[in-house]
Amino acid sequence: MISDWMTIVVNVTAVIVIVYMVLVALVYISLFMIASPKIRKERELNRQELIEDTSVNTDTFPVSVLVPAFNEDIGIIDTARSMLGLNYPQHEIIVIDDGSKDTTSEKMIQEFNMKEIDLAIRQYFPTQRVKRAFQSEDHANLFLVQKENGGKADALNAGINFSNYPYFSAIDGDSILDKDALLKTMKPIIDSNGEVTATGGTVRIANGSTIKRSKVEKIALAKEPVVIMQIIEYFRAFLIGRLGLSRMNILLIISGAFGVFEKKRVIKAGGYDVSTVGEDMELIVRIHRSIKHEKSNQRIEYIQDPVCWTEAPSTISSLRLQRKRWQRGLAETLWMHKRMMFNPKYKGVGLFSMPYYLLIELLSSIFELVGYVIIVLGLVFSFVSPEVTIVMTVMTVLYGSLLSSLAVLLEEWTYHKFPDLKSLVILFAWALTETFWYRPMVVWWRCEGIIQVLRNKKAVWGNMNRKGISSEGTS
Repeated sequence: MISDWMTIVVNVTAVIVIVYMVLVALVYISLFMIASPKIRKERELNRQELIEDTSVNTDTFPVSVLVPAFNEDIGIIDTARSMLGLNYPQHEIIVIDDGSKDTTSEKMIQEFNMKEIDLAIRQYFPTQRVKRAFQSEDHANLFLVQKENGGKADALNAGINFSNYPYFSAIDGDSILDKDALLKTMKPIIDSNGEVTATGGTVRIANGSTIKRSKVEKIALAKEPVVIMQIIEYFRAFLIGRLGLSRMNILLIISGAFGVFEKKRVIKAGGYDVSTVGEDMELIVRIHRSIKHEKSNQRIEYIQDPVCWTEAPSTISSLRLQRKRWQRGLAETLWMHKRMMFNPKYKGVGLFSMPYYLLIELLSSIFELVGYVIIVLGLVFSFVSPEVTIVMTVMTVLYGSLLSSLAVLLEEWTYHKFPDLKSLVILFAWALTETFWYRPMVVWWRCEGIIQVLRNKKAVWGNMNRKGISSEGTS
């Protein structure tokens, strides 16, 4: 009797999970269809001509580049050099040392011949105490701000307080930008005459590529399978998900590694929230809310061509910590703004985007975990009928591996970032294996993140075990 009851429950659950996966697949296909016209248009653009036009545009806005840094002495010099080398008419670089316990500040001061200057900080937002500020005698637009530790959000708020220009770009301390990335990211803001209030660029993984003089000289794959799978993940997230949502002006995430914001709008929204580890997403949701309250026609866009190169976790332990932290940040943001969920007052953001991030980005890990358990029960204990087990297995493969394979093909069709056929074959082959090893791992970690939120356990940043985006290349 118990066995029969268990069989019925498991089979009904399996049907629910299958229906969920079908619906999610349809959502992804819909986002891809919405993004397709933009992707086709990108293939036909003369990007160099667009860059040249923007670089001489007299209406180009000056930008403050904010680089929050905590224990980033391995890569901070290369990041700063990358910012100094940007092709942009007028920009300042502000490195905010958030109470580092290593030699982040010492390296900056020595490498760029920095001298202490008087503190002139506006108090848009309260922050932990800012102790000192420095300016490079070799590069007048390079600054260093030293403050007591308060976290990334607090460091960014301090950077906004110190900044002089009407727009700012937030860049991670372990990242470098393509030379024209800032120009490309600012172009929609310039062309829209202020209608675009924030933009986000594409983030790519630098592990394995050769980097010299803070510039990516040769794009190549890392050797570690776990890093290769992250490259594929980034393709899927940026090319399919974010571009589709951006086209509908309901994008809720601009990567913390690379985004550009209108400072006035961020000040009006209240700056970065220091109470969440998902400060980048939470700010975007608040900006959307502010725009809707004002009945403004401003919008937020994702720009797929500009590239920010960052170092990805290369060990299982550091990747686990990262994914748990991301899941916690997502859950915290959705909970903080739960009144926007299904609320027609916020139009597409409330009726589609917020539910999308709840039901697909947050809860999908639970449905997928249940799916894997059902497959095991079907194969080992015969609780599930063979037909349901087969359908579940096929849906799991379609849901994961084939979608990732599509993202790899889209990347090559649009941008041709990888110059050799061998790299694309490797990426495509690994994408087909995702369902069988990588995705179950990540699904479990994401579920751990949800459990961490429910237990109200504080998130831990952990040790990324960085090797650094060095002048000799990364691997």
